Amino acid sequence: MNNIQNDANFNSPLGVGGKELYSDADLKLMRAAEDSLLMGKNRVEELKLFAINTGVKRIGIAHCVGMTREALELKNRLSDKFEVYTVDCKYAKIKGSDMLNDESVHGTSCNPAGQADYLDQNNTDLNISFGLCVGHDILFNMKSKAPTTTLVVKDREHKHNTYKEFAINS
Repeated sequence: MNNIQNDANFNSPLGVGGKELYSDADLKLMRAAEDSLLMGKNRVEELKLFAINTGVKRIGIAHCVGMTREALELKNRLSDKFEVYTVDCKYAKIKGSDMLNDESVHGTSCNPAGQADYLDQNNTDLNISFGLCVGHDILFNMKSKAPTTTLVVKDREHKHNTYKEFAINS
């Protein structure tokens, strides 16, 4: 097993895949990320420092309606330094049957594009994906005009800790 290598972890003889892929703005972001590492601290603290280091003033949180309490706790933790906007996945309360043109779909549809639009209307500088469903998180990231990071992923089996799927002997 020690002979297994990551195919993407090599130096290309053609120079492809290197620093030339990064703009000056990208490198500033990379510098801010490096300067925001807090060994022994949690990701929320690193996220706050990263946002400070990049001049973020407004943060948006797009969250699963089932994680409203946790999203409001995150908002509370960020509100000492930033203006924070939250929007749940049921934003605009569109019937699932209307969203998908399928009468067999019941309940209120998730609305990741609506979440992105709401946060854009509030001029957020950085958005956080917080427990959105697979696919909905992708749409939210695609539709967000502000850069987006993921803080919590939805994982029903592992209580939102997907790492457990890969932990050996856990």
